[in-house]
Amino acid sequence: MIKIGIIDDEILARKVLEDYCAKIDNFELVLSTGNPLEFVNFTQQNEVDLIFLDIEMPELNGIEILRSMINPPKVILTTAYSEYALESYNYGVVDYLLKPVKIERFLKAINKVSTSKIIEPKKSSGNEELQIKHDGIPVNISFKSILYIQSFGNYLKIFTDSRMYLISETLTNITTVLSENFQRTHKSYIANLDRVTKATRTYVLIENNKVPVSTTYKVIVFEKLKILSKL
Repeated sequence: MIKIGIIDDEILARKVLEDYCAKIDNFELVLSTGNPLEFVNFTQQNEVDLIFLDIEMPELNGIEILRSMINPPKVILTTAYSEYALESYNYGVVDYLLKPVKIERFLKAINKVSTSKIIEPKKSSGNEELQIKHDGIPVNISFKSILYIQSFGNYLKIFTDSRMYLISETLTNITTVLSENFQRTHKSYIANLDRVTKATRTYVLIENNKVPVSTTYKVIVFEKLKILSKL
């Protein structure tokens, strides 16, 4: 389930979003409030995956909340004022909805979150798998089939034996669900060291793909390759 928070001081605006969220099977509404401070206090003790955040509110506005959060959940801004759009994207918001929010625009925004959300690593018959959502459909990707992963703006490209998947995630988050043979080789790359066929000072070769190795990660990459008897 994707845990949802709604922060908007307009009661009717909250009600619209609550009704929309109730129509989504994998959404669980855990907080709906018009008080930004209640939201801040709530997130100190509770997990929230996605928030619908109004901008113009008393005490703290939406932009100020974004500035204050160290590890914010995914954010979809909701406001009647389009002039905030440019600044909001500096904080990595998923989307920006103008009020009144229409259901078709709401669905388009949440698809940017829910269709590519990493759920968990999965073990099936001894084979570890990464479970993602692609175009709204759960997909299990065998760890063995993953060649490497590349950061691409706010997205990741997962290169496998058969195809490439584009998901909305970070290298830091995906590292927590991968097995030990996956190693960061560069600020923008993770390699499956089990698939490495050649290693140089500046890259590792995986199925004719040169995955860069930066100075920062060179030592640990080569040490792991030695442990895996790749060198």
